[in-house]
Amino acid sequence: MKNNIRIERAILNITQQELADRVGVSRQTINSIETERYVPSTVLALKIAEVFGKTVNEIFFLEEKD
Repeated sequence: MKNNIRIERAILNITQQELADRVGVSRQTINSIETERYVPSTVLALKIAEVFGKTVNEIFFLEEKD
């Protein structure tokens, strides 16, 4: 699963730590999601999307191999 969290963070000009604080996880978790080493839970994906004012499908998207 791919995501565009890094782009959305840049648009809002927030750090990984700021996003982590807003959704209640560690900065390392945000980093792992951004680098596609970790797939977030549905609840976490919804929280992240809410921070950016987007739908989950606008932040996360499946690859053909998924």
